[in-house]
Amino acid sequence: MKTVFIKLAADFFSTIVFLAVYALTDNVVVATLAAVAAAIAQVIHARIKGQTLDVMTYASLALVIVLGGATLLTHDPRFVLVKPAIGHFAVGGIMLRKDWMLRYSPAIVRDTIPHLARLAGYAWAALMFALGLGTIAVAATGDIKLWAFYVSVVAIGAKIAAFAIQYVTFRTVIRRKLRAAAPGAGGHSRGGDFAI
Repeated sequence: MKTVFIKLAADFFSTIVFLAVYALTDNVVVATLAAVAAAIAQVIHARIKGQTLDVMTYASLALVIVLGGATLLTHDPRFVLVKPAIGHFAVGGIMLRKDWMLRYSPAIVRDTIPHLARLAGYAWAALMFALGLGTIAVAATGDIKLWAFYVSVVAIGAKIAAFAIQYVTFRTVIRRKLRAAAPGAGGHSRGGDFAI
């Protein structure tokens, strides 16, 4: 899961820059220019380091340039505010792949509750789609402060809460299964080895 969150942070880097610059300047044009520059710099930096860039990286760059350009031309921030929603939809689409979560799960999850990890993967996809729709709804208001609160508190908070719920659920179910499978009533469980 850590890899997923690192990837999400990289995909939303330009949005983070937009938020930070807007908070400092209260200027949509300056924040948009900074977000576009950050996205371009991120790709250049990755190319210089010899990193392989995937389709999502180039799609994110194209979105920042197109939506940022639309914002600059129209002076309407709603264009650039929609960008995180598109990112959420793309990530949600990827999370619809069967068993994507098993690749990021510890062996005890893969061995004990693969069906639950599969369901959790679909739940994460649903969360991404819901957050994307919420982002569009908030962006449509044109209220940048409300949007900033939504993407930085609500969206991130929802992901942290989902991760915590998943962790506790997985840990509880694994412990119960291992206790039930242990020989004798006082058998020891490997549940203490569970960590994500």
